Amino acid sequence: MHSHSIEPWTHDHVFLGERHDRNERRMWAVVGLTVAMMLVEIVGGRIFGSMALVADGWHMSTHAAALGIAGLAYRFARRHAHDQRFSFGTGKLGELAGFASAMILGMVALYIGAESTARLLTPVTISFDEAIPIAVVGLAVNLVSVWLLRDDHHDHHGHDHHPGHHHHGSDDTNFHAAYMHVLADALTSVLAIIALLGGTFYGWSWLDPLMGLIGAGVIAVWSFNLTKSAGAVLLDAVPAREIEAQVREQLEGNGDRICDLHLWQVGPGHYALVVSIVSDTPLPPSHYKDRLRHMTLLSHLTVEVEQCSQNAQNCPEIVPDH
Repeated sequence: MHSHSIEPWTHDHVFLGERHDRNERRMWAVVGLTVAMMLVEIVGGRIFGSMALVADGWHMSTHAAALGIAGLAYRFARRHAHDQRFSFGTGKLGELAGFASAMILGMVALYIGAESTARLLTPVTISFDEAIPIAVVGLAVNLVSVWLLRDDHHDHHGHDHHPGHHHHGSDDTNFHAAYMHVLADALTSVLAIIALLGGTFYGWSWLDPLMGLIGAGVIAVWSFNLTKSAGAVLLDAVPAREIEAQVREQLEGNGDRICDLHLWQVGPGHYALVVSIVSDTPLPPSHYKDRLRHMTLLSHLTVEVEQCSQNAQNCPEIVPDH
């Protein structure tokens, strides 16, 4: 009796983003930059007696923590990519890190908002000459960080070279969350420089807390949007109705009807599909999988087929589940 290998029908569950390693390297570079700038501000503030500088240093520490979480998420996802304990791989760990980052971003917005409100009600003396150079250096560091994490989250270009790979950079919520953190830091630096220049040349001390409130509002909106997008993936929400519609278009017709369909994201640019088909003249599952082969973003596909002739007593009425 011969034992046949099942290897042709097995597959791995590695659903990491196509640029995982590259993004991880850049993330740690940004973490290093942020921590260095944070230490300069805290130590410099202590030496020069500037509480504003010390406060900004601790504010940067929250971004450093969020970026550190992002870096650790990349490392953990890579190291455990083949771990059988994770049914659908570790591709969604970035969403978890992104969600945590969004929470931290929200706390940063609240902190800046509260601090700015307090300063509007009780103005404090600002050392403009000392603060401007530090704000400029901070902005320079932030711009380098923005450049390192530049635009990849909007990259829709490229060609599919591997089955199951889909170029869609914005699916990497972890990278996008880190980008929003460095962008938030850059925004606060720009607003701070505007406020400091206004204070230096026109004596508008109220401009500093006002810019703080504007920055807090913008960061709060970013935090909300990030929470919503990461939360949707963590809750296995249908990622795109057009993908679902395309699946139905490919599989339904000629007596084949979909009675159950589940589509969700399992990693950046990777989607899983479980579909049940009721057919008058059923064909093997492989036939239906072939119909979807051109949809390379479907990285994990499960098809169930049941026979149900029109005249049979047990033929259920098909009611779409969505």
